[in-house]
Amino acid sequence: MRRLRREHGWTLIELMIVMVIIVILASIGLVQYGHSVTRAKEATLAEDLFRMRDALDQYYADKNKYPASLEVLVEEKYLRDVPPDPFTQTTSWDITMSEPEPGNPSAEPGVYNVHSTAEGTGLNGKPYTEW
Repeated sequence: MRRLRREHGWTLIELMIVMVIIVILASIGLVQYGHSVTRAKEATLAEDLFRMRDALDQYYADKNKYPASLEVLVEEKYLRDVPPDPFTQTTSWDITMSEPEPGNPSAEPGVYNVHSTAEGTGLNGKPYTEW
């Protein structure tokens, strides 16, 4: 009778081992989830920057000048809207203005490039402000 009773129960050590395995698997899952969210935001940032820079290039090719602001790209239908930065959740971007043209010094400078204003470094080791 004693032998049968011992076979039907769990020992404290067996329960502790199961709990440790569950904790280890859960912590691995949480780390992977955090990295996947960051990777998704980085992919969105890269795509948004690519689209805005492409719209700037198209505007320059059509008008032979850069737009005065990103909103001009929206007004003239080069973009549907200015996308928000996925890290800061704002539409404020770090804008690089173009240099004055040597052949046309009276031309006003326009938006030449855009960068993120988010602080921090991406998973690739490059700061978000340099993307």
